[in-house]
Amino acid sequence: MNGASPEDDPEQRRRIARQFIEIIPHARALGMSLDKLSPEGTEISLPWREDLVGDPDSGVIHGGVISALMDTCSGAAVMAHPAGARSTATIDLRIDYMRAATPGQTIRARAECYHVTRSVAFVRAWAMDDDESRPVAAATGAFTIER
Repeated sequence: MNGASPEDDPEQRRRIARQFIEIIPHARALGMSLDKLSPEGTEISLPWREDLVGDPDSGVIHGGVISALMDTCSGAAVMAHPAGARSTATIDLRIDYMRAATPGQTIRARAECYHVTRSVAFVRAWAMDDDESRPVAAATGAFTIER
């Protein structure tokens, strides 16, 4: 035996990160779907649904739904990072909303964990609809990391 823990295995880290998303009741209730999970980043999509709309007159998805999507995607990026997090929690998440998401379109969040210290991971994330050249929102965050 080489003394490596299961968390040292990249495939095991991806499995743990996938479970992290699947066990969050709020993520399941919103209909989040994990599309990409790798040490380089994570992508989660959220189909447009009428019950997620914040303004019935415009059909625009609620900003809180976008926030939850970006937070979940960011946490998953921390869990998939090679640093081998066993768990994580949001310390701080700053979101800049740039425009309303187009009604009827799926929203996708992409996140990358770009720096990890002994106990904190730093993440960048973006949310977009079909027009990827114009993000709906951008975020930066800090997350706890337990190894």
